[in-house]
Amino acid sequence: MTLNKIVFAAPVALALVLTGCGGSSSAPSANVYCPAPFTVQDAGRITHFKPGGGRDPRDIEYEASLVGARTQCELKRGQMNVTLVMRIAVQAGPSVTGAPTQVPYFVRVLTGAGTVAQGQDFIAGFKLSAANPRGQSQEELALTLPYSQVNDLSAYRIAVGLKPTPEELDYNRRSDGRP
Repeated sequence: MTLNKIVFAAPVALALVLTGCGGSSSAPSANVYCPAPFTVQDAGRITHFKPGGGRDPRDIEYEASLVGARTQCELKRGQMNVTLVMRIAVQAGPSVTGAPTQVPYFVRVLTGAGTVAQGQDFIAGFKLSAANPRGQSQEELALTLPYSQVNDLSAYRIAVGLKPTPEELDYNRRSDGRP
């Protein structure tokens, strides 16, 4: 008999709890306007070779990939504070050295017109070796997006990616079967 009362009361209690979550605030939610990051085409991975002329699999120093990106936002008067978190994974290749591995990446904030409002390049550092062939980092960045009307925020987009050299970009495209 007691179990039946609990089973009946549980959905009612859950509904009461959930109705309190949204609140009736007239202030817009930051989540509505929080721009989700997107990975730029051809900027999701890098295959980096050792210096010199060889470009077969034995010459790979490391391979890196952007495995995830997300944002969290807080709405303030006249600006939105955005916390961008990117996860970068790296794996040593046969030609890895004992030197620190530096993986370049970028962040660009785009306006509704497609122009770059903010942009910066960064380096994610790893210590790879034959004994420690894998690494992952979580890069956290703070961005500030100004606005005069809260609806202005819906135009912003955040472009992210690894920053391959022209040679690395050509290699990625060839290995994907593209010209």
